[in-house]
Amino acid sequence: MNKWWLLVIILCLAGAGFVIFGVPQVQNRSAPPLPNKPGRIVSLAPNLTEILFALGLDEKIVAVSNDSDYPPEAANKKKIGTFWQPNTEAIIASKPELVVTLWFEQQKAVAGSLKRLGYQVLTLKIEKIAELLTAIEKIGTATGCKQQADQLVENINNHLNDLQLKLSSVNKVKVLWVVQVEPLRLAGRDTFINELIKLAGGENAIGNTIQQYPPIGTEEILACGAETIIQSAMGKSNIAEQQKAAERFWSRWANLPAVKNNRIYVVEPDTVVRLGPRLCRGIELIARCLHPDIFAQRQNAAQQVR
Repeated sequence: MNKWWLLVIILCLAGAGFVIFGVPQVQNRSAPPLPNKPGRIVSLAPNLTEILFALGLDEKIVAVSNDSDYPPEAANKKKIGTFWQPNTEAIIASKPELVVTLWFEQQKAVAGSLKRLGYQVLTLKIEKIAELLTAIEKIGTATGCKQQADQLVENINNHLNDLQLKLSSVNKVKVLWVVQVEPLRLAGRDTFINELIKLAGGENAIGNTIQQYPPIGTEEILACGAETIIQSAMGKSNIAEQQKAAERFWSRWANLPAVKNNRIYVVEPDTVVRLGPRLCRGIELIARCLHPDIFAQRQNAAQQVR
């Protein structure tokens, strides 16, 4: 299963594991005041890395998580472990002036250790779109890039508004968003995935559920009337093969409108499900799955203008 999806589920479901990493035994001391423009920044998650790069902080980023793969320049940065298991010693060896982390137990444990050692840490909760925009502003303030952060937030909001105008007249498409096949588990309504579906001109095919990412049975699948099924690919390779596998899997529900009309899509995961600066690109990818005719018409119109 795609590691990013594992993170999404663990962030949103109860019972997330708690990991404590060993750190050198030193006397606790208060962290010094945050520098106006920290010169050495460490990122512990891929979406945080994308935000830092988008703010023009390329040269100040000294280390990133192993999972940070965008933009391509992130591959050249020193690695300090995955977002599941950040390596505290590697972080310290990077001599950071600011460490940016996510708000979930494994990283909170590392953040707490770093703070006790006197390092500056910015911990952010990014589970919904509004929290992403707030996080960008907080990173901008903490890194002395407030103007760039404000501009980035404005650009994202403008793109979101443009997408809403394009999709204002479309009929809502019922979407079944699959986060896991075995056992079958879907994205519920109290998730950022539900936000993406709505912004892309869709409607979650399942109703309100107790769990954010609930399991689902055959009767519920048939009753939901899903017109489109979207699955996040498990990694970036062999997506064509994953598409064929998804079509075989869903063929057992031949009467479901999405299956009957061949509206099953396996999408590249990071652009779509990574809450970062590429948010609008991900929403448009979803919208193209839900409303292919609309985008085909627009493309044809653009070609005629040329």
